[in-house]
Amino acid sequence: MDVGKSIRAAVDTGKVTLGERETLKAVRNGDVKLVIMASNCPPALREELVRCTRISGVHVYEYPGSSLELGSVCGKPFVVSMLGVVEAGDSSIFELSRR
Repeated sequence: MDVGKSIRAAVDTGKVTLGERETLKAVRNGDVKLVIMASNCPPALREELVRCTRISGVHVYEYPGSSLELGSVCGKPFVVSMLGVVEAGDSSIFELSRR
């Protein structure tokens, strides 16, 4: 499975939250099924995400690229430190939670 293509398909056809504020809020509310985090996510933000996902039971996938690369994969002209997948759409993105 190509991770980049699955992320892009989820962004284009599914429902996702972009950015730390929206994603953490959705995790706390129980709306997110999978969180994808950039490899260069700041340590304090990483710790907060791990704490929230541990409580809610949401799986976190660490994207091997930077936040700039994750933003590019999402088709956005800005950096994306994390995104939350609410609905997968036509992608196979939830296979990442099995890795």
